[in-house]
Amino acid sequence: MQQRGAARLGTTLSEIGLGTWQLGTDWGEVTAQDAQEVLQTAVEQGVTFIDTADVYGDGRSEQFVGQFRANNLEKNLFVATKMGRRGPQTFDEYTKEHFLEWNDRSRANLQMDTLDLVQLHCPPTDVISAQRTYDYLDEMVNAQRIARYGVSVETCEQALLAMERDNVASIQIILNVFRRKPLEEVLPRAQETGTAIIVRVPLASGLLSGKYTKETTFAPTDHRTYNRHGESFDVGETFAGVPFEVGVEAAQEFSALAAQFVPGASPAQVALRWILDQPGVTTVIPGGRNVAQVTSNAGAALLSPLPSELMAALEDLYNTSIREHVHNRW
Repeated sequence: MQQRGAARLGTTLSEIGLGTWQLGTDWGEVTAQDAQEVLQTAVEQGVTFIDTADVYGDGRSEQFVGQFRANNLEKNLFVATKMGRRGPQTFDEYTKEHFLEWNDRSRANLQMDTLDLVQLHCPPTDVISAQRTYDYLDEMVNAQRIARYGVSVETCEQALLAMERDNVASIQIILNVFRRKPLEEVLPRAQETGTAIIVRVPLASGLLSGKYTKETTFAPTDHRTYNRHGESFDVGETFAGVPFEVGVEAAQEFSALAAQFVPGASPAQVALRWILDQPGVTTVIPGGRNVAQVTSNAGAALLSPLPSELMAALEDLYNTSIREHVHNRW
C-alpha cells in the first residue's frame, strides 16, 4: 500500500484508508466481531489510516476503533475522528466548553490522550468562517489534546474557506465518479496550500459497485432508506446526492465501461482507482462492512492508473447523466 503525505499534515497516510461509519450504525447492524474482523483485515491489507466520528453509533465506532488500536500499538495506526454533531447545528453550539466536552468523550472512547486528527464534522458555514473556531482548536493543540485538526465539509465553498486557515491540516470531502466538482478548485487549492484531502463517499453509498437495481431495498436502519431525500442529514451523503433511479442507470453504464477498459477489476475498484488518480488526493476512505469488501477495496491500490480513454468516457457519463443533479448543489 502506497503512503501519501501533505505538508500541513506532517505525516503520511495509506492511500486507501478505512471509513468506519458502518461500524457504528446507519448501514444496518454490525456486530462487535464483524467490526474487529473488518479492522483486522484492513490492517492486513496495508491500511494505516482509520476514520471515525463521535456520532457513529453514539460512540460505538470510536470504541471499536480505540480497542483495536490499543491491541495493535505496534502497527502505528493513524486515527482520525470528528466532532460537532452531538447537538443542534447552530453557531451557538460550537462553544469552547462543547469542544472540550466532545474531545474528552472521544479521547475516552479511543483510549488516546492526544488524538491524531480531529475534524469538525460538517459544521455550518459560519462556524468555518469564525476566528474563534480556530482559536479553540489551536488551544487544544497547545494543550496536547489533539495533534492536528481539519474540517469535514459538505460544499466546495466550505472547503476553500477552511483552507484559508494555515493550521487546517486536512479537508474531508465527497469526491467520486458521480461528484466531480472538487476537481475544479478544491484539489488544486489543496496542492497549493499543502492541505491533505480525505475523500469520503467514494462509491456513492454503493451505487458505483454496480450491484444495485431499481428494485434494491435497504434495511430500515440504513441511511440509504431513511435519508434518501435528506430527511435526517444532508442528502449529499446518501448516494452522493444522485437520485437513486438515475444513479442505478448511470452505474450500469459505469460498470460496463469499467469492464471494457479494466478487465478483471470490479467496478468498485475502478471507482476507487479513479479517485486515487486525481492530483491532490491524499487518501480515500471506503467503508467495508465485511472482510471481502475491505479486501477488494484495498486491491484498488494495486491497479495501474486508468487509461485516458476511460477517464474521458467517465467525464462524458457525468456530464450527460449526473451533472444536472449534483454539480451546482455542493
